[in-house]
Amino acid sequence: MSDLIQHTPKPRTRDTIRRDLQEMGIQKGMTIMVHSSLSSIGWVNGGAVAVIQALMDVVTEQGNIVMPSQSDDAVDPSYWSKPSVPEEWWEEIRNTFPAYHPNYTPASRMGQIVDIFRTFPNVKRSSHPHNSFAAWGKDSETIIQDHSLDFSFGEESPLKTLYDLDANILFIGTDYGSCTAFHLAENRTYFKEIITKKATVLENDEEIRKSFQDLETREDLFEQIGLDFEKQYGVTKGLIGSASSRLFSLQEAVDYAEKWLNHYYQSG
Repeated sequence: MSDLIQHTPKPRTRDTIRRDLQEMGIQKGMTIMVHSSLSSIGWVNGGAVAVIQALMDVVTEQGNIVMPSQSDDAVDPSYWSKPSVPEEWWEEIRNTFPAYHPNYTPASRMGQIVDIFRTFPNVKRSSHPHNSFAAWGKDSETIIQDHSLDFSFGEESPLKTLYDLDANILFIGTDYGSCTAFHLAENRTYFKEIITKKATVLENDEEIRKSFQDLETREDLFEQIGLDFEKQYGVTKGLIGSASSRLFSLQEAVDYAEKWLNHYYQSG
């Protein structure tokens, strides 16, 4: 905390963050999907709460704020790496891991802003046990409803709804490596590696272990896709507090990523 204070020229507040958002081009009534790093903003008076309030002040309930609220801890322990656990623990973890619930399952490793946003009044969260989204605003129910268990970032997911709503993506101190929208492009490419996953879900108050299909994702390609995207499409850049930030069209990014990935796989 002391290092963060020392590297912040003046306090970041709800008001200063609101002004920075407006200067970035965020307007009343917009639909935005937000990726964020709280520490990148500098020392914020009120922390994540102030950032969320500023976002809501600018967008208002006439628009929509959406954040990926993925539950990494719910993923099979064989995928865990930070930290990994002994293989002899895996089966017990699988059999005893708590079922996903939108009200209290953490958005693990997604950052403080997301994990507090999901608890705000009138924020709704989708049903996927691994790859949920949290939404606030006039279309929040439409955005999160009917989130398919299979292919969680595909055509029956909040990403498709955001694509149809012509949403914008806002990075606050993050980069293309975490651009969740690129997963929709992966679902639209010709070359897919389909895998089977399992999750514990609640059905009629009973915990059930269910299998579902999803894609093997390639986040390692996302940063390069984003940098190439910037060479051809308009991306607004600015500062929110101390955080290097970007604002751009979700539709344009997904369409470009689909073409980029198809070319990559065809060339390889």
